Amino acid sequence: MEGIGMERVRETLEARQVAIYFAAIVAGVIAGMAVGGAEALEAAINPALALMLFVTFLQVPLVELGAALKNGRFLAALLSVNFVAVPLLSFGLVQFLPDDPMLRLGVLMVLLTPCIDYVVTFAHLGRGDARLLLASTPILLNAQMILLPVQLGVMLGDAASGLIQPGPFVHAFVGLIALPLLLAAAVQFWAARSRAGASASAALGLLPVPATALVLVLVLAAVAPRIGEALPAAMAAAPIYVVFAVLAPMLGLAAARLFGLEAAAGRAVAFSAATRNSLVVLPLAFAVPGGAPLLPAVIVTQTIVELVSELIYIRLVPRCIPIGGSRPPDRQIVASRCVRGSREC
Repeated sequence: MEGIGMERVRETLEARQVAIYFAAIVAGVIAGMAVGGAEALEAAINPALALMLFVTFLQVPLVELGAALKNGRFLAALLSVNFVAVPLLSFGLVQFLPDDPMLRLGVLMVLLTPCIDYVVTFAHLGRGDARLLLASTPILLNAQMILLPVQLGVMLGDAASGLIQPGPFVHAFVGLIALPLLLAAAVQFWAARSRAGASASAALGLLPVPATALVLVLVLAAVAPRIGEALPAAMAAAPIYVVFAVLAPMLGLAAARLFGLEAAAGRAVAFSAATRNSLVVLPLAFAVPGGAPLLPAVIVTQTIVELVSELIYIRLVPRCIPIGGSRPPDRQIVASRCVRGSREC
């Protein structure tokens, strides 16, 4: 009965996560205006991000990762749209921004990095193959951390060298990606062999939404005292994010058709193309000399636009890829799908 209760709590949190995130944004702004001073809050952001990623990785079925990733067509579509099509779209969109390297850096940092956490839940709500997407998140995360410095250097040219330092990228990868992933793998190993481990894993499974909300509160509270300085940049970036929100899922749908994916896998690719990794790149934004408050504000603006967009995607994407509207799934795709009735189907 206790396990059923935890599952219901988790489902409730996931179903109401958009409202929770918006409440966290409002609470963060109010707290920042009331308290003032961002240094202590900024110091708390990275630990909160590490917690968020740990509990996210804990949901990744690592023991089934090999089987899930045998779906070559899905991976090809996912990687092509996120690391070829979306970067080209992003580079084209930033040409419409003012010629401000810091502003363009903030927009590119968030648009070039595919989401690896709540995109899984939204793909599930949009009747996409959430389990297949979930199993792919380590590849997406590692690929973006390797490619992001290269892409920024190419797109920003000489301006990138004065803004981007390799140290923060390495620090973010080790502290926010590798260590949480290893810890999540250890907890899964423990849970498979111990009742206490299974109970601990189930309890930690309640934390992804609260941990994400905590990150939003901390970031907004840290930025709010200086929001006036960043407001023009955030307002300049917002229309770019809206256009991206319209065009990116179309690229995902096109990739799904190009690679002949079945409906649920195609929807997952569309959600991945449209959903960005804004919270994970925040440590990089805070590490850029002179980047605060402009960069965090520009990045969180994308989060706000994206949360509204996701509510539209979960209704429209299933209509764009109806069941039976794509090629029949091959054996690998069938093998990777979860059984009917699972929360991730």
